[in-house]
Amino acid sequence: MKAPRTLVVGFALLAVLVVLGVAAPLLAPEDPLRQIPGANLLPPGGGHPLGTDDLNRDVLSRVLYGIRTSLFVTFSAVLIAAVVGVGLGVASTTHRVVDTTLARVSDVVLAFPALILAILLTALRGPGIVTVVLAIAVAEAPVFLRLTRAEILRLRGTAYAEAARVAGASPRTVLTKHVLPNALEPLAVQVALALSLGVFVESALSFVGVGVRPPTPSLGSVLAGAVNNWDANAAYAWGPLVAIVALSLALLLIARGFAGARR
Repeated sequence: MKAPRTLVVGFALLAVLVVLGVAAPLLAPEDPLRQIPGANLLPPGGGHPLGTDDLNRDVLSRVLYGIRTSLFVTFSAVLIAAVVGVGLGVASTTHRVVDTTLARVSDVVLAFPALILAILLTALRGPGIVTVVLAIAVAEAPVFLRLTRAEILRLRGTAYAEAARVAGASPRTVLTKHVLPNALEPLAVQVALALSLGVFVESALSFVGVGVRPPTPSLGSVLAGAVNNWDANAAYAWGPLVAIVALSLALLLIARGFAGARR
């Protein structure tokens, strides 16, 4: 079956961004932390395609390394959230007390918007990459839990699951060979959506100064530094802004493509 166009475009755009982030040490014209003498808020040109920032650092270099930071944070956080959420989702279908307990806990977590929850955890732990990863993972794990639980309960009643039980398959075999494999498609959609949300949360936290600690490059922190310097170097702001939008758009297109492929 031919892949939906949105899925192809999304993966192509994501692949470009991943290459830019992974190859940042090779592509960056300067060390992202190096303060270049006499290069304060220079416009694009002279070896600096996006100019320089208010601390005399090359903006393109910081954007490339910022993409790398965003990819690491969001993919790490969503991987943790997916593993924990799916595991708890499976556990919730094994016993009524476990199901009720996990449902109430997830209700409490989901009552907080992801960004507010992230700020709360940052206030408790302090800023940093580990805190941002934990914040995104905690915000997204209940979503994976609920989705996994719903899919397991739905698929248990399908004809092929009933046929496997009649044939003598154990509950574990039915779960691992007939139920969970058929739950992968909706989980793949949720992974892409969670990654897109993770990019937003990481960028927002760094933008307000409670995310990735300076001087580590982050798209949000680079954009924050550009807020008061639009007039001197507009590319200072457009660089990280385009990267954030492109990364979010790529992941949303992938999610939409997976959802379209299911129909």
